[in-house]
Amino acid sequence: MGAAGSKLEKALGDQFPEGERYFGLENFGNTCYCNSVLQALYFCVPFREQLLEYYSSNKNGVDAEDNLLTCLADLFTQISSQKKKTGVIAPKRFVQRLKKQNELFRSYMHQDAHEFLNFLLNELVDILEKEAQAPKNDAETSSPSEKTANGPKNLQANGVKKEPLVTWVHKNFQGILTNETRCLRCETVTARDETFFDLSLDIEQNSSITSCLKNFSSTETLNAEDKFFCDKCCSLQEAQKRMKIKKPPHILVIHLKRFKYIEQLGRYKKLSYRVVFPLELKLSNTVEDADLEYSLFAVVVHVGSGPNHGHYVSLVKSHNHWLFFDDENVEMIDESAVQTFFGSAQEFSSNTDHGYILFYESLGAGNKS
Repeated sequence: MGAAGSKLEKALGDQFPEGERYFGLENFGNTCYCNSVLQALYFCVPFREQLLEYYSSNKNGVDAEDNLLTCLADLFTQISSQKKKTGVIAPKRFVQRLKKQNELFRSYMHQDAHEFLNFLLNELVDILEKEAQAPKNDAETSSPSEKTANGPKNLQANGVKKEPLVTWVHKNFQGILTNETRCLRCETVTARDETFFDLSLDIEQNSSITSCLKNFSSTETLNAEDKFFCDKCCSLQEAQKRMKIKKPPHILVIHLKRFKYIEQLGRYKKLSYRVVFPLELKLSNTVEDADLEYSLFAVVVHVGSGPNHGHYVSLVKSHNHWLFFDDENVEMIDESAVQTFFGSAQEFSSNTDHGYILFYESLGAGNKS
């Protein structure tokens, strides 16, 4: 990697961002699913900063027991404090902890990057919530933990009951969806809120993220066997249902459902469909109907023709430069190269590198990437 690292330094020259580190991650036998997601999270600047802050304020804890949060914080700290600007780091401690924690990731088989991201974010939240509830016995934090409208118990770190979205993981990634059902007989609308860390979108050939989001929020009619029980009518009625984003997240993670179960085949198949994802995204399917602007800063790419084998790499935008991370290797790419990962317009194509998980940051609050 020495040569590749110095090549990257030469390519950036005096434009190499001050204080930034670009390190490849060693692969421990099919751990590319993990490496690609970790790179995307590392370059999610607000998340990284809060994780490093957490690490510096908690590293002297008496019960500094290893968990996924401490291992991740340790890894990010290790990268950010390197003397060299580029190189390779082995995320051994993190991967060992991950395998110890969840048997799903223990085998050397091909794993799913989206499942890993989901597991990791939920695990971090669980750890932070347990830590926030632990000081309840102390006199200084006598405030009881409160239940959120829809979700787990939450308590702010300083014990103040303010907003229910507590942890910095929530503050970065959590959004709220509202599921609206309108009875077609009495016109009563029933709304149910649910939280999300990412949106999983069905995809179609030669489509775009915008059209996938429109389909996600399109109106569905519930009739025949799918009738809705209306509390007002006290009976099953025809209804219209739709999903909208009530509270958009600061970091919008979009998962493209590229792996579909094909009944006739009795197995999953990878959809190599061409789905255009823009560098700047206008999110319009919100409750307020106000267009929110997001900027793409990372893409986890699945390389391969099937769901049970292949490879993961990631594209990352850092300080207006695009970088390509493939385990130990890091190189600069041109912004125009991002579009080569949209997918294939034809069913059988030699291009098997397809965008799988997209990370967008809201432009509402000063984008640092």
